[in-house]
Amino acid sequence: MAVFKAFKGWRPPVDIAKMLASRPYDVLDSHEARIEAEGNPYSLLHIIKPEIDLPEGVNLYSQEVYDKARDNFEAFREKGWLTQDAEDRLYIYAQTMNGKTQYGIVGCTAVDDYLNEVIKKHELTRPDKEEDRMKHVRITNANMEPVFFTYPAHAELDSLIADFVKNNAPVYDFTADDGFGHHFWVIEDKQLIGRIIDIFATFPALYVADGHHRTAAAALVGKERRLANPNHRGDEEYNFFLAVNFPDNQLTILDYNRVVTDLNGMSEAEFLEKLKQGFEITPKGSDIYKPSMLHEFSMYLGGQWYALKAKPGTYDDHDPIGVLDVTILTNQVLEPLLGITDLRRSKRIDFVGGIRGLGELSRRVDSGEMAVAFALFPVSMKQLIDIADTGNIMPPKTTWFEPKLRSGLVVHTLD
Repeated sequence: MAVFKAFKGWRPPVDIAKMLASRPYDVLDSHEARIEAEGNPYSLLHIIKPEIDLPEGVNLYSQEVYDKARDNFEAFREKGWLTQDAEDRLYIYAQTMNGKTQYGIVGCTAVDDYLNEVIKKHELTRPDKEEDRMKHVRITNANMEPVFFTYPAHAELDSLIADFVKNNAPVYDFTADDGFGHHFWVIEDKQLIGRIIDIFATFPALYVADGHHRTAAAALVGKERRLANPNHRGDEEYNFFLAVNFPDNQLTILDYNRVVTDLNGMSEAEFLEKLKQGFEITPKGSDIYKPSMLHEFSMYLGGQWYALKAKPGTYDDHDPIGVLDVTILTNQVLEPLLGITDLRRSKRIDFVGGIRGLGELSRRVDSGEMAVAFALFPVSMKQLIDIADTGNIMPPKTTWFEPKLRSGLVVHTLD
């Protein structure tokens, strides 16, 4: 059963919370981070993307960069930009996008739950990315950014959160530059905290929605700490890491689309002809066409949109992986026709999150950068949970959750 724990969070003063809260480290590159943090000394990007305070061109994985993260975190605390709550708390973090609000509970989950697969994942992680985040956790001695978990919706928990939100004003309440709303409450009531923890203890599993590398890094650093501590008890802070947990029925998964640089030596006509083996193809003209159901794709090629409907026999609705549209596209198009056999390493394919819209797909093809684009119908939460429960792994770049968590509203230290 899942372990959930209150903790003494480090939080910004109300007057700088909006300026300090930043997008996650992995959704913008160093150049974008420099621009975003320019003129804003409060931005958490100075800690989670510390290379922005060093000369351009610095090796992102050099000790100098990690040292800068530690130094900046220390400076934030010395200046009072992050101060620690006096008692263990839980927190509520809500996000509003397009008029819809999702409510997450912020606390600490257990390293043991990750190691014992009570916390279930649906993606593989890359060792180099794990090590990068592990170094960051080690040197800052903190989980600077929360991981994004989900759980099957629970009526009593929903009710407790709704009542608390109704009767208490948020501590932070702002709209970020991207138009998304962020709302944050602090739960001090020990009885309520205890009940929430007790409800989590009835959950057989929690699910990683977003942040697989941060989750792995946090858990592995915790494991390192216990092995290095001859007096390890099991209740030390390093045995837990920062997570925001959302009920599955409130989350939105957007499409995660593909663009490919070339047609593997084929003409557009040849490529269309070969696609007919696995798909019913309907031309849709020059206006953007979005897939409307599972097993339907849209393709942009040569200035035209097409609907591609996968033919029966090209997928298996009884297989949690075989049912996925990313699997169909890989097995019917990317591998056999376009010769892309390693989605993680191929330089001929790129992935575009649905938040950018399908106009980004046609733009990249029309620019000549790419030859063809494919838009997919979004994965459902049920598919994600089915895959995690059966121990399967989704193909790369399958899910895109939006809105992204803002980092910096609360930080967890490991001692």
